[in-house]
Order: sequence, then structure tokens, then C-alpha cells
Amino acid sequence: MKKIIIKTMTMAIAAIALVSCKNGRFKVQGVITEAQDSVVFLENMALDGPQKVDSARLSADGEFSFSCDAPKDAPEFYRLRIAQQIINFSVDSIETLTVKASYPTMMSDYEIEGGKSNDVIKQLSLMQQQLQLQARQIVNAPDLGIRAVEDSVLRVVKDYKQKVMRDYIYKDPKAASSYFALFQGIVVGNSYMMVFDPRREVEDVKPFSAVATSWDTYYPNSLRCQNLHNIAIEAMKTKRILQASEEGITVDASKVTEATLIDIVLNDNKGVKRSLTELKGKVVLLDFHAFSLDGSQGRILALRELYNKYHDRGLEIYQVSLDEDEHFWKMQTAALPWVSVRDTKGASNAYLYQAEGLPLDYIINRDNQVVLGPRQIKDLEADIARYL
Repeated sequence: MKKIIIKTMTMAIAAIALVSCKNGRFKVQGVITEAQDSVVFLENMALDGPQKVDSARLSADGEFSFSCDAPKDAPEFYRLRIAQQIINFSVDSIETLTVKASYPTMMSDYEIEGGKSNDVIKQLSLMQQQLQLQARQIVNAPDLGIRAVEDSVLRVVKDYKQKVMRDYIYKDPKAASSYFALFQGIVVGNSYMMVFDPRREVEDVKPFSAVATSWDTYYPNSLRCQNLHNIAIEAMKTKRILQASEEGITVDASKVTEATLIDIVLNDNKGVKRSLTELKGKVVLLDFHAFSLDGSQGRILALRELYNKYHDRGLEIYQVSLDEDEHFWKMQTAALPWVSVRDTKGASNAYLYQAEGLPLDYIINRDNQVVLGPRQIKDLEADIARYL
């Protein structure tokens, strides 16, 4: 079984500055006041948990400096820590980051400059702290029983998740901050609770898959991307095994497989509900399109030639229209032989697949795995033929 790691990236705040350095390294330097003689640690938030990179004892002026190899394949995550006070940040490449803070208020007040996602990571950190405060107040409420405490905590966590998915993850699933958001957590009583936990809530698979699918495009084959896929797959396996158990059926976990893509379920142009994952066993071209765009007619003719040539070998097209006019869309798709659906929820599925421009294509293999994204497709016909 593939190794799956669901560790938290603890949040907080401190003071630092990251400055560019030569030879593929980034430099972290900064000022943390009111922390004389304290030791500040630079830690890499690896998949196996925090790993010490360097440390320094602060003098009266609070200045420090660290240097570390820049990430090569994908954004990497680090934190500065003094005792239990923490500042989380990401590093995308050789870059300059500058952080300023005062030790007594590191968890709630700091400044950071540099890095594509660090302002958003700060926002998420502060939100997580508020969620932790809410949970603590619920647990300490004298008039609530155990069941009421549990229900109340789950309710505020659910509200928090909805906000984070809507305002952060689905808006930019490729961002380091979106990955960071997936691994937040809080302490409830004496137990640590992941905010997003596909093992507890199968619906949490969706944001994991959204980030994994986007990272497939921008950071292919990175370890963090593979781990996201593994988490989603194992969660879906568990769901299927539990469902079978409820029906009195014993299932060998090693025999269970599940889709590693974000499913899309929409009505087609005949009013029939069509799921992307129902096409498992075929090579699927997932095509985001708008028939109102210039050049649409020529593109549809090209897709029809591709479909006619390879359909008998196992090619299917699942085309998602983003046209606003439903009648116009139905007229345009009436004679098309492939699956034609229309997203009527503000192009929400397109956002999950990072559809920043149209048309946009993904190639999905016979195992329901997204194997090529828009940036990786060089020759559409040749790339499809590779997987047939």
C-alpha cells in the first residue's frame, strides 16, 4: 500500500525575512524583537512532519539569518518557531522573504514580504486561530453535554471548511496556500482534529482532488501531489469497503480502486445525468468549451474527426459547455455524438479544473486518472493515441 501522510502544518506567526541567494538557495533573515536569548528554529514541514533545518540564538536586536536549498519541483513549506510560537510560510524558488514580528505576539501579528502565497497563508493562519478559539469556548461551556459539544464543534468546523473551499481552495487550487489549507487542524479537548479529513468525511476528498488535479498540471510528479492523490484514493476505498460491510459483503481492500480525478455530474443535452467517472475503462478527453466563442465551429469539426477516428478504440469525449444560453447550447450539441453537458452553477467545475481560458482539455486514462493537463498536451491527437 502506498504511504499516505496526513500531518498538520501547524499555524502561527513570528518574524523573518527571506532574501535571495545564489546557487539555488534561498535566504531567510529577519527580526524578532523581545526574544533575547531565545532560540529560533527553521523547520521544513516535510510529509513526515517537522524537520529541523537550522537554528539561531537571538541577541538583543533580534536579528537572524538562515539559508537553505530552494525547492525544485513544487512549492515547499517551512516554519519559524520559538517554543510553541510559529510562523508558517512557503517557498516557491530562489526568492526574497522578509518577516518582522515581536515574540509576545508572534501568533497574531506579523509582517511578511515575498512569496506568492504567504499573505494568504497568513490569512488562513489567523482564521485557524479563531476556529481554535471557538472550539475551546465550546468545549469549556459549562452547560453543554458531550454530544452537544461534539455537534457544536463539527458545526463550526463545517462552516469554516465551506468558507476556505469557496474563498481560497477552489479559487486557486494550484496555489501553495490551497495545499496548506488542506492540512490545518485544531485541538478539541485532548485530541487533535484535522479540519479536512477524508477519512472522517468522504466529501473532503473533493478539495484534496481539486488541489491534486491542479498540481498535476503545474507540478507534475511531485511527492506532495502524489500524496494528495493517495489520500483521496484511500478515502474512497474506505467508503466503498464500509458501504459493502453495511450490506453484509466482505471486500478485500487490495482489490478496491477508485477514481483519482474530480468527478463532474451534470445533465446532458437530453436531460440525462452524466458522470465523468462512469466512463472508467475509456480514454476520456475532458473538454471545457463555449460554443459562443469565435472559432468554435472549426474546433468542433476537429474534435468530430478525432472522435470518429478513435472512438472504436476506446476514446470518449466529455464536453462541458460554459455557455449561458441553454437553448443555444442545445441547438449546437443536438447532433454531436459524445457526452455534452452544461455547467449551470457559475462554471464551478471549470474552476476546480483550473479552466482559466477556453477551450481547455484534460486527458484521462482508462483508470480514471488525469494523466495530461493543458500545459502538458503538446499534440492532442498524438497524446490521446498514447493511452488508447
